Amino acid sequence: MTAPLPKTSALSLSNRTRRFAALVRKESLQVIRDPSSILIAFVLPLILLFLFGYGVSLDTTRTHVGLVIEEMTPLTNDLAASFQGSRYFLVTTGRDRRLFEEDLVLARLRGIIVIPADFTRNYAAGNRPQVQVIVDGSDPNTANLVQNYVQGAVANWQLQRQSETELTGPPISVEQRFWFNPELTSRSFLVPGSIAIVMTLVGTLLTSLVVAREWERGTMEAMMATPVTAVELLAGKILPYFLLGLTAMTLCVVLAVFLFGVPFRGSVLALYALSAVFLIPALGQGLLISAATKNQFLASQLALITAFLPSFLLSGFLFEINSMPTAIQWITFIVPARYLIPSLQTVFLAGDIWPMFLHSIIAMSLIGSVFFLLAARSTRKRIG
Repeated sequence: MTAPLPKTSALSLSNRTRRFAALVRKESLQVIRDPSSILIAFVLPLILLFLFGYGVSLDTTRTHVGLVIEEMTPLTNDLAASFQGSRYFLVTTGRDRRLFEEDLVLARLRGIIVIPADFTRNYAAGNRPQVQVIVDGSDPNTANLVQNYVQGAVANWQLQRQSETELTGPPISVEQRFWFNPELTSRSFLVPGSIAIVMTLVGTLLTSLVVAREWERGTMEAMMATPVTAVELLAGKILPYFLLGLTAMTLCVVLAVFLFGVPFRGSVLALYALSAVFLIPALGQGLLISAATKNQFLASQLALITAFLPSFLLSGFLFEINSMPTAIQWITFIVPARYLIPSLQTVFLAGDIWPMFLHSIIAMSLIGSVFFLLAARSTRKRIG
């Protein structure tokens, strides 16, 4: 004879389900009623997206330079025309370099290109004529770019001259092809990267502020006096913000594609899978910060220092990780955005590359698990 199932287990499951649903409903209503949540989740991401889409550009086209032609000859005029026709330079012409020195010091010009007076004579004699490039070394990045662009313009001009004068046949030409971003526009990788920054703000900063506010007001202690377990409390807290983070991400993706014209070559499945997994460490870090501080001001400062700044500076978003010191490169392995940003850029520009995505998903899941374990342990200590 089979004994009937005990009603206590079914009743316990029903009670847990009701408690969890009540927690989610309460947290969702709090998000809707709180203006700061809407500001951080929707207004601030739009501001950041517009800044990175329109205000920040790493493109070096139309760089202001001064061009000094010390002796006007058909050859020097032809070389000057190659600089003036380049899409990388905005050229102001003169006969004396001293006319441009003050503008270079005041950063009105990024460089001075000097075609010396003996350029034509050396070229006709078969010697190697020189072109002088004067750049501002206080900005090494731009200085190197200007120098490289000048060398490229001179090399192209020399190849063109050889093909016009030599009878032995045209020189070997190099045909360049740029995969995934043929226009070489920085917006195409800045905007997808900024989506990760937005999700960091929504996940970590918003969660840490809201939960810390409950610690300050004493409502967290009131919930701990109920039969709610630590797992139910944490899950009920993060679910509304998890959905809020995905909603903010969706809004950013729509703007990236239809407003900024960033191509989207991957699948929606890969996009949401990567974003959902990234929210695990982001939300876990926010919960851990709020449980450790119980203060909104301190929680916001810690969220910015430990989440936003590493995502901005140590994720490869603006600065190449391989160019960082070795110790800093090791630190980047615990920054979740380090794995999301290149994956998002790949989804947008290249398509679905699942071996790369799976590596990123595993790494973000491990980091998120550590954060949630620490947050749950801290919450249990508070309850006890």
